[in-house]
Amino acid sequence: MKKITTLFLALTMGVMMFSFKADDAGELITRTGHIWFSSKTAMETIDGHNKQVASILKTKTGELVFSVIMKSFEFQKALMQEHFNEKYLETDKFPKATFKGKITNLAAVNISKDGTYKADVEGDLTIHGVTKKVIEKATFTVKGDNVNAKCDMKVVLSEYNITVPRVVVDKIAKAVDVNMDFDYKPKK
Repeated sequence: MKKITTLFLALTMGVMMFSFKADDAGELITRTGHIWFSSKTAMETIDGHNKQVASILKTKTGELVFSVIMKSFEFQKALMQEHFNEKYLETDKFPKATFKGKITNLAAVNISKDGTYKADVEGDLTIHGVTKKVIEKATFTVKGDNVNAKCDMKVVLSEYNITVPRVVVDKIAKAVDVNMDFDYKPKK
């Protein structure tokens, strides 16, 4: 199963790279981005982690894309992972989540100077087959040729047609906290 996930991730990354223009200058990539979410209620906390996120950042234009293989999320309990994949996110039907957007105030991020910069990111987030426009604040930390990007957001499950059965409605938050942490390196 792990080989299939790795192959799918490689193919997805290849398609993402092909969809960009041929100019590779200023492209930073990661195949090990980390996305995690937390659903907290009075009854239960559920955390899922995925450290196989593929992403490309074009430093000259601010274009930013990422792709997440949904089955790659890991949980503390196997039953949570099973329910996530089969009942809520239907990962056989909707195998990945994607984001395609850009840094809207690119001048606020000085890629040629080490430092930490706040920026606005806007684009289309697709989860569970539903695409929504999102606008979020992100932090970019430049150190040499590497750039770290971090962003936190809330995802309202109903906005992405993710339904929670009545029997567990008190155990799953209506909006989950989603965190992203990507370490970009120059494309080789």
